[in-house]
Amino acid sequence: MVYILLGNGFETVEALAPCDVLRRAGVEVALVTVNGDKSVVSGQNITVQADLTLDQVSLDNMEMLVLPGGLGGVHNILSSIDAQVMIHNAATEGKYVCAICAAPTILAQLGLLDRRSATVYPGMEEQMFSAVMMKGAHVVEDGRIITAEAAGSSFEFGLKLIEVLRGKEASDKVKNGIHYHY
Repeated sequence: MVYILLGNGFETVEALAPCDVLRRAGVEVALVTVNGDKSVVSGQNITVQADLTLDQVSLDNMEMLVLPGGLGGVHNILSSIDAQVMIHNAATEGKYVCAICAAPTILAQLGLLDRRSATVYPGMEEQMFSAVMMKGAHVVEDGRIITAEAAGSSFEFGLKLIEVLRGKEASDKVKNGIHYHY
């Protein structure tokens, strides 16, 4: 199971594009809200009905945790002690922990990117502390942590998530099916 954490103000495409391509690959995905109510509003004022609330998530069946960006969403995830504990526990237990755009700063603040290769939204590098910044990289994989640059990297990010979970062939099948040529 892949859980995608959503706080009010999340970046729509950074959450929904990876969710879409993962589901096309047959991966079970749940959108999870950190604000206690299943209704969550993106930074673009799009209301999304989440599948679960944070208290319904189990680390036992988690393969991957995904954190979309959007400054409001990042702030709301950081404001939730339960979300921070879940992120830390997922990393400690060897689950994939993935973040895009501004969300890698969450991983940096939790100390999960110390001396690890990563990328982040351009201009936010100073918030990445001791992470080894891969400037210009759209998606960076370092062990079980995957980071991506910005909304424009959402499909590439989602395809990388498929690749690490189900293999390159599964990722290529979805890539070809949606006619992603970049």
